[in-house]
Amino acid sequence: MPDNEIRALAGQVLEHLSRVGLRLVTVESCTGGLICAALSDIPGSSDVLEGGFVTYSNALKMSAVSVPEAILAQHGAVSTQTAEAMARGGLLNARDADLAISVTGIAGPGGGSVLKPVGTVCFGLAFRSGACRSMRCNFTGDRGSIRTQSVTHALQMILHG
Repeated sequence: MPDNEIRALAGQVLEHLSRVGLRLVTVESCTGGLICAALSDIPGSSDVLEGGFVTYSNALKMSAVSVPEAILAQHGAVSTQTAEAMARGGLLNARDADLAISVTGIAGPGGGSVLKPVGTVCFGLAFRSGACRSMRCNFTGDRGSIRTQSVTHALQMILHG
């Protein structure tokens, strides 16, 4: 998806969040802050964007957004369980946010395995109300393409709740 299409999608997300009166926090690993960057690039985003955490290492996932070490040990950093914990932890540590989107995955070119090949990306979407859902996707392409697909998917996930 070209940058202008991501920008348009990010604009739709911001309009939606404004309309429903929700504030968002992002918790990102493999996207390295690209979701937050896409949203914050649009003037007026501060009305609904609380900010973002970039938690690339497991240590920072634990210290910054309170991902339990047991989840990482049992399921790994790239899992729906970790994605949910990241999203919930984002809400815990960004007290003015109403929802959190998280992403953790393997963008490549290395780091994949038989069970979790390059392109495996997990997402979490948590609401202050306690509702949380997660999703695992398998994207294809090079590192940049996988990260772009991840940003697009996360924005769509926010938009469609």
